[in-house]
Amino acid sequence: MKLQWLASSVSAVLLSMVCVQARADVPRLAEGEYLIGTGIYDITGPAAEIGMMGYADGSQSTAGIQMRLHSRAFIVGDNAKRVVVVTADLGMLFQMVKLKVAEKVAANPELAPYYSEKNILLSATHTHGGPGGYSGYFLYDATIKGFIKNHFEMIVDGIYQSIVRAHKNLQPGKILVNEGALEGVGGNRAETAYNNNPAEERALYDSNTDKTFTLLKFVANTGEEIGMFNWFAVHPDSMGPKNHLITGDNKGWAAYLFERDKGADYRAPKTFVAGFVQANEGDVTPNFGFGQAISDHTLRSNPSLNNAVQGQYNKAKELYEGATEQLSGSVDYRHEWVDMRELYVESARALTCPAGMGASFSAGSPMDNQSPAPLYQNGTTIDSLTWKNNPKATLLTGVLGGIFSVVWPATGEEAYRACQAEKPVLLPTGIAHLNRGGATMTPQIMPVQLIKIGTLAIVAVPAEVTTMSGRRFRKAVLRELNAVGVKYGVISSLSNSYSSYMATREEYAKQWYEGACTQFGPNEQAGFQQEFVKLSRAIVSGSEVPPGPTPPDVTKGAVDFTHKVAFDNTPMGKKFGDVNIQPHDTYANGELVSVQFWGAHPNNNFKTMDSFLLIEKQVINGTENKFVPVLHDWDPETTFQWERSGVANSKVTITWDTIAADAGVYRIRYKGDLKTPLGKIKAFEGLSKTFIVN
Repeated sequence: MKLQWLASSVSAVLLSMVCVQARADVPRLAEGEYLIGTGIYDITGPAAEIGMMGYADGSQSTAGIQMRLHSRAFIVGDNAKRVVVVTADLGMLFQMVKLKVAEKVAANPELAPYYSEKNILLSATHTHGGPGGYSGYFLYDATIKGFIKNHFEMIVDGIYQSIVRAHKNLQPGKILVNEGALEGVGGNRAETAYNNNPAEERALYDSNTDKTFTLLKFVANTGEEIGMFNWFAVHPDSMGPKNHLITGDNKGWAAYLFERDKGADYRAPKTFVAGFVQANEGDVTPNFGFGQAISDHTLRSNPSLNNAVQGQYNKAKELYEGATEQLSGSVDYRHEWVDMRELYVESARALTCPAGMGASFSAGSPMDNQSPAPLYQNGTTIDSLTWKNNPKATLLTGVLGGIFSVVWPATGEEAYRACQAEKPVLLPTGIAHLNRGGATMTPQIMPVQLIKIGTLAIVAVPAEVTTMSGRRFRKAVLRELNAVGVKYGVISSLSNSYSSYMATREEYAKQWYEGACTQFGPNEQAGFQQEFVKLSRAIVSGSEVPPGPTPPDVTKGAVDFTHKVAFDNTPMGKKFGDVNIQPHDTYANGELVSVQFWGAHPNNNFKTMDSFLLIEKQVINGTENKFVPVLHDWDPETTFQWERSGVANSKVTITWDTIAADAGVYRIRYKGDLKTPLGKIKAFEGLSKTFIVN
């Protein structure tokens, strides 16, 4: 271990020397200026027959696209250091994604002198409408039926490409900050647990959710507005578990609206980027007051989605237009890996525990994703009648006892259970080895990262942080960083890795869903807070922190049992791209246009930075008569829906909500890729007849 630490330290010193030399050609920045750049890239992935992340519902698999997913990046640098912050339209940001992105950056001589895993922060918006299978850890790939290598590699490359674009777009500029409160979006879905926090602590706040909305506005010295990023806490699960279309949900949709206002071009190397970053949303639902949301591709028919989208979008516009305060001060960062199986927490005088999922994990969240067949109800503790007297408990305890006896010494089982305190362990994810490569079911070595941009601090937490947990982190970090002028603090939830939820000690005692999913035991939140304070003090003193143990690469041992395309076919007498159902001749504004094609499986080609559909409008200019694309599959007015017909046939239905359409003549183009029996991929297209929108 000492030799490993020494080698890492020497590498860090050598890298810092390279950085200094590389920065010699960078123009010196004036006081109040930063080097700023933004970038965006497609990370949509497999659009058919792949399980979706978020609800852990095996029946929810992709069957088309409501809007494409993107990785949005910004880079900020001063005369000495730079940082990268990415928000990706993903359910979770898994640890192996972070490590492989860092590897690609290290292999690029243009990027390597400036960026590494230490100053790259990757976070997920937590959309519940994206395909899964990109973790490598058993628990998170189980409902997806495996680890999908080409999907994983597409995500890694997409995030990397967004960073490359942000780097190439760097220019001197300023960052404006604005902060306010967003009312009416989200409610606390775990009030029983939240109310167990100390009364005097709850009295400090006027709400049981964090309404803080913090925004950064990026403006180049030329006056060009290049981007906006904000942090707000709310679950992106407005679409509900019945949805089968890939979607960025409320945060992705709000980002789309903001980018559309700014004329963003998703294919352009340089364009305006709007990032709606996730904050301490662990116990915050957007479905408060509306019940379980239903799936629909229009805002008009989904009040929960409409409320969350419009609320975040409107608040972002208000704060963006009113931003006048300029960030100033140094850019800095600290990063470490911490083995959460054995972190000593000084405030508790106890260790954290190897990970485990509690009995109430099986109940799901009552507001967002209540389990159709819960094994236990929310609030099941080790002493509760539900756990002791439920016949299922006896059976499951016996099964788990068998797992324990194989992977954990008999003397360790009692200590493990005792460490988890009130939590009756349903799944011993930190000690059960179900990955072929010998990895545990979930990661145990966690990244802890803190980024400072002038007067703003970003606390990167590798979990879904509850409202009060986030408030404690922010308060503790600002208390330390006040010495170097920091006055704004944001929680970047689901960052750099994923360890399910993170509740306070008091919330944990109630074993609500979020507490049952707090993997590393009752002192997890206090342990992370201790480490964030340590990183804060290192920034203040200018000292370094040891890198900590390197997590294992679990992708090599992961397996894939997901559906694979053997070949594509069409019914007798039909060709790929033939129209099965043509549009009507005429539509009134606001009507839904629908066209169906004989197509192919969309997983043959993810169409990254492309589109499966085009809505084309006729343009007549003098003697010139042509059709030009006006909408694509990333525009939420359209949907691309796939369904299997027979053994190898595919039907593709493209719909268009014409509520915002101009009058004119239109047609719909479908772009597909078929797989031959010999495995060759061939592109084809289909084209509808023309129709009129009045």
